Amino acid sequence: MNTEEKRQTPENYPEPITKKDLLKAWSRWWWANEIPHTFDRMVAPSFLFGMMPILKKLYKDKKDLSEAYQRHLLFFNTQAIWGGGTLTGITASLEESRAKAFAEGKEDEAPSPDMINNTKVGLMGALAGIGDAIDSGTVQYIFIAIALPWAMAGSPIGALFPFICFTLVTYLYGYYFVRMGYGLGRNAAKEILAGSRIKTMIDALSVLGLFMMGILAGSYVKVSSSLSFTLSEKEFVLQDILDSILPGLLPLLTVLGVYLYFDKKGFNITRGLLWLTGTLIVLGALRIL
Repeated sequence: MNTEEKRQTPENYPEPITKKDLLKAWSRWWWANEIPHTFDRMVAPSFLFGMMPILKKLYKDKKDLSEAYQRHLLFFNTQAIWGGGTLTGITASLEESRAKAFAEGKEDEAPSPDMINNTKVGLMGALAGIGDAIDSGTVQYIFIAIALPWAMAGSPIGALFPFICFTLVTYLYGYYFVRMGYGLGRNAAKEILAGSRIKTMIDALSVLGLFMMGILAGSYVKVSSSLSFTLSEKEFVLQDILDSILPGLLPLLTVLGVYLYFDKKGFNITRGLLWLTGTLIVLGALRIL
């Protein structure tokens, strides 16, 4: 019996992919995505580790299974939640279509290995960019901002809350991306990159993140002036005058100054800190601050 005939036997027909299978694949990828990180494959071994239970259900022939393992060991690198979650679902859908086409003797209709790999490679960068901006640039800072007052008060909850909440929330919506990717197949990219629901969520998180950064700056950036002067035998304190105009004006100007510096000179934190420290030392020496 040749390979094609073996594929079409009932015992070699691919098993259906269930929600439990998708959850298992997602959990394995989520736990292992940075562990076998190498220069030549990046996180491909982690992706294969996540996909293995699904591939074993789809490919009963050892040769087909081996080929599936090999194609998912090719170079792959993306953000764990938005990229990894969505591409886990899309890849599971494509591999299922390929396995079913083989089992039904419709090899011409099966997604090719190049198409499966090109789909992953073509989307991994775009999805990673969104994920890094939202997860690392917004979501985690929302939880940090919420917990910071507890941490400053000495409560251990302030240290644990951001880690627990960030882990739980990203795990849950990462699994949602797996389900969505599997359900939509290759069209999932349009939903992620251009879908109105995702755009609305990104915009809402971005606005909320800006609000939280403003709250943090207003609450924890402490800059005040010690400058005072006397006119007509009446003492004027600059800080009191500024507070009567706009409380927190100096912290606001400090934050805006740092922002404009990074905008003009590039995001070099060490150079920015040196510039800020030098400016504050000069203003302090002149008794302005």
